[in-house]
Amino acid sequence: VEMIAFVVILFFLVRGIVQNFLIEGQSMEPNLHSGEFILVNKLSNLHFDLNAPRRLFDANVPADVVYPLGMPTYGQVVVFEYPNDPSKDYIKRVIGLPGDIIDIRDGLVYVNGKQLDEPFLQGAPTYCHQGDECASGTVEVPAGMLFVLGDNRENSSDSREWGGLPLDRVIGQAWVVYWPSANIGTITHYPLVPGQK
Repeated sequence: VEMIAFVVILFFLVRGIVQNFLIEGQSMEPNLHSGEFILVNKLSNLHFDLNAPRRLFDANVPADVVYPLGMPTYGQVVVFEYPNDPSKDYIKRVIGLPGDIIDIRDGLVYVNGKQLDEPFLQGAPTYCHQGDECASGTVEVPAGMLFVLGDNRENSSDSREWGGLPLDRVIGQAWVVYWPSANIGTITHYPLVPGQK
């Protein structure tokens, strides 16, 4: 009985820290491929609301969310619940943080007026399509949200199309590819450095 209890506790502990994820689609090509299985580090997104107890009695108390291990940042690849359908999980790269000004023009991405160096694109351009908010000019990332893009910019449903990603939808940071065996390895998170606000 003790062994069964230990295994059950260990299982739920591990599931609280790591989650597997199957990449479906080509939105992260050429860096991640459809059919790959990856592990997601959920601990990297650990956060809590310091005002949660007070909010039980007063819904008007503002949230005070802290990230003891740091919030998602530029260049990280994150897995998240798709904002328009939380039953679906997506994977994209973080391009903008709350308050950032995003400008996509002439095939390039600018954050706070500074062009991003994105070597993982291998020279592929980035465009906004007609009807996307970014097609009309600059976009400010709302408070509590991220601006995320797929690496395969011509074949990705991302923040250009559906807007900001709420931080509380982020499941965790993509960590390692574990299948197929030929692709085993850690996932590269390029440290993008945009201009200061």
